[in-house]
Amino acid sequence: MEWKGLAAYILTFLVAFYLLIVLPRQRQEKKHQQFIEDLKVHDKVVTISGILGEVRKVKDTTIILRVAEGVELEVLKKAIAYKQE
Repeated sequence: MEWKGLAAYILTFLVAFYLLIVLPRQRQEKKHQQFIEDLKVHDKVVTISGILGEVRKVKDTTIILRVAEGVELEVLKKAIAYKQE
């Protein structure tokens, strides 16, 4: 009888872990992936390291950002945190 109670606690913990940790993270990753796919030239963005720039060119896995007059950086798409409003 004792193992049934332990199994119920473990199952409850696993379900709670999935609902509170895994599922929200999956939703967030999906939303960020869609955001990255929707980036276009002239969007103003901020990278995860805090660099502000304007999208100049979108490649397969990278983006060219203009960060200052005559200064362009090539960054990974995943390094884009959000659009600057």
